[in-house]
Amino acid sequence: MADKERPHEIKSDPAKHGDPDKSPEYDGVGEETKYAYDDSRKLGVTGAVFLIPNKMIGTGIFSTPSGIFAATGAVGVSLMLWVIGTYSPTLHPEGEAEWDIQLERVYRHPKYLATCVLASQMLLLGFSSGNSLAFGRYILFASGSAAPDGWAARGIAVACVTFSVLLHSIFPKWGIRLSNVLGIFKVAILTFIVFSGFAALAGHRKVPNPHNFDKAFRQETGDGYGGGGAYAYSTALLRIIYSYKGWENANYVLGEIKKPRKTLTIAAPLAVGGVTILYVLANVAYFAAIPKSDLAKSEVIVASLFFRNVFGNSAGARSLPAFVALSTLGNVLAVSFAHARLNQEFAKEGWLHFSRFRASNRPFNAPATALFLHWVVTIIVLLAPPAGPAYNFIVDLYTHPGAWINGFVVAGLIYLQSSKREDWVLPWHTYLPISILYFLANIFLAIVPFIPPTGNWNAEGYPFNVFSVVGVGVLLLGVMYWNCWTRV
Repeated sequence: MADKERPHEIKSDPAKHGDPDKSPEYDGVGEETKYAYDDSRKLGVTGAVFLIPNKMIGTGIFSTPSGIFAATGAVGVSLMLWVIGTYSPTLHPEGEAEWDIQLERVYRHPKYLATCVLASQMLLLGFSSGNSLAFGRYILFASGSAAPDGWAARGIAVACVTFSVLLHSIFPKWGIRLSNVLGIFKVAILTFIVFSGFAALAGHRKVPNPHNFDKAFRQETGDGYGGGGAYAYSTALLRIIYSYKGWENANYVLGEIKKPRKTLTIAAPLAVGGVTILYVLANVAYFAAIPKSDLAKSEVIVASLFFRNVFGNSAGARSLPAFVALSTLGNVLAVSFAHARLNQEFAKEGWLHFSRFRASNRPFNAPATALFLHWVVTIIVLLAPPAGPAYNFIVDLYTHPGAWINGFVVAGLIYLQSSKREDWVLPWHTYLPISILYFLANIFLAIVPFIPPTGNWNAEGYPFNVFSVVGVGVLLLGVMYWNCWTRV
């Protein structure tokens, strides 16, 4: 069966095999089930610009700087890694939406195995758990909770993702509108942090000068720090990549973008370039107001500590974390919108059981069944870890398997470039040295987390290799699914 057509394939999107700007609409099977969207529902340059940063600017920049600094122990190294982290969107411009095609073109035998592994990663790890958890913790912090952690935060997180999925399922246009509004809002919040950081650098803060930029490359050691080394740098980069995730968000929904190639040529550089500048300046702001020891242990609520140290404990200052929570809600809306469409595409291609049902847009002309699948995975990842700090584990689990997929994809790209295959023509060109650099970076991120770090092996509250083992296990589930699907 591996050499036959997919058994319950609905209809392949012609945009994947030709010019996406010229591909016809397609309806799937039957008149009553419509998979295509008319132009009134499609996004232009403005919508695509907002769609990208609305996922990029989520919880990452408001939360991960703590784990990144704790892993590296040096201010200068942390800032350098934030700049280096831009390699992901700049070296892999086509995005994850085209990876299944690249993998199938290179890894042809066994047939469909590569796509099943990719589908396993996308379906089982394409969750909104980390963003939803951060929403819960910021809400609790804004309400005055002394310990914004544990099951209370997870309960709020469940409500957050449930609201997002229901809104997109029942009122899809309002879901997009609210997502766009919150996209503007979160850019404003991040810009506010940047300018507040300038004020903190000038001495306008409620705490003494932390002197974090003195001897910026000196490594801090002790409790709460990762001790440096390859393991620490690999986990720090994984968390930075998590913060930059979203650059590929528009690629998930090419069928809902007007003239996607032309639109993304304009929208993607604007969105990614602007977000990168804001990220680096936001980190400078955090270091200008938060002492190193506090920053290393702040976990998710970095932005809350920043607001408290700059503006004090006034009522206005306490309301600022609520604004960050709203920005994370926008991220959950954007992620659930995009990943549900990705789930729906897998169903259209026949990779899921009950594909016609899962690809349906009924009853509100929205992919409700695909959204429900996204909700189920998010809830499981939210509630499965034991009580206590879980954010870093969720972030690492989200990003680590992607390094393996990236490595296989770029290895295939190098093979195609070197062999000059005539049946493989890309609408873009990547220089071979850049591809090799990207390959080596992902091999580093994929393998090093399995190597024991120096110091405490359970510094995060769980074994150092648990996220890498679980992540690779998810990829192996794809192999098991392929075996059952094609042979059993």
